Amino acid sequence: MRSAVFDIGTNTVRCLASDDGVEAYRGHRVVRLGEGVDAAGAFLPKAIDRAVAGLAALMEDAGDPVRVEAVATSATRDAANRDEFLDRAEAVLGVRPRVIDGSTEADLSFRGATSAAFAHPVLVIDVGGGSTEFVLGSDRPEYAISVDVGSVRLTERVIPDRPAANVAQAIEAALDLMGPVSLSRPPASVIGVAGTFTALAAIDLALPSYDRAVVHHHELTVEAMERIVSHLAGLSIEQTAAIPSLEPARAPMLLGGAIVVLAALRVSGAGSAIVSEHDLLDGLMADLLAG
Repeated sequence: MRSAVFDIGTNTVRCLASDDGVEAYRGHRVVRLGEGVDAAGAFLPKAIDRAVAGLAALMEDAGDPVRVEAVATSATRDAANRDEFLDRAEAVLGVRPRVIDGSTEADLSFRGATSAAFAHPVLVIDVGGGSTEFVLGSDRPEYAISVDVGSVRLTERVIPDRPAANVAQAIEAALDLMGPVSLSRPPASVIGVAGTFTALAAIDLALPSYDRAVVHHHELTVEAMERIVSHLAGLSIEQTAAIPSLEPARAPMLLGGAIVVLAALRVSGAGSAIVSEHDLLDGLMADLLAG
C-alpha cells in the first residue's frame, strides 16, 4: 500500500512515499512559502499559490498514495493567515496538515536521522528556512530546542543583497539567536539534516551534479564551511545559481543557510557534522506506518 508524508517548511515542501515501508519516491519543491512572514507576520498570496502548486506536483509524483500525513513547521506556526493556506493544502492532499511545534519537529528529525549507527550521544542539527532545531540524545531525545533562525529568516533580516559585505555581522546575528542553546553534555557525533546541509555537502564535494548517495554521510567540517561562506559571499545570486550541483531555486537563500550552519557547528562545539539524507520525513513516515 502506497503511503506518503509531506513536510511543509519555510523554503521547501517535501515528500517521501513508500510501499509497505520500502521507499518509492522522495522529492521536493522550493516554494518560499515563508517569504515576508518574518516582517509581516502573514503569508503573501503569491507564496501560498507557490506552495499549493508545489504540494500538488509532489502529490502527483508520489503516485496516488492511499495513506497521507502532512506537517507544517516554522513559517506556518508564525503566519496569522495560516488557515487560508491550510484550507488550500488540505484540498490538495486530502488531509489537513498538522502544525507542529519546534519540540515535535526536533523529535521527528532526531528519529529520522538516527536510524543508522552513530557514536552516542548524538546531536542532530536541522537547519530550515525559518528555524533551526538542536536535538541531543542516545536512544531518544534528551535535550531539544528550536531557535528562530534559518536560511530565509537570516537572509531577509541581515543579508538580502549579493555579493554580501556584512558576513561577519550575519554570523554574529545567527550566534546571538542561538544564545539559548545549552547542550546538556558534549556530543560524540553531530548529524546535519535537511536541504541546506545536503546542498552545502554537494558544494564541498565539488559534484558535477547532485548525487544523493555521495552526499549521504559526507563529513562537513567547520573549516570547509568557513571557506564556503567566504566564497558564496562574493557571488551574485546568478553566479550562485550556476553552481553545478545546486538547485537554482535555492540560490537566494544559500548564503544565509551556510551562515546558519557555520554558527550551529560553532555552538555545538564540534569540528564537523555528518550530513544525512534521512531526516524529519523519515521520522514522520515511521510514525505513519506504525499507526
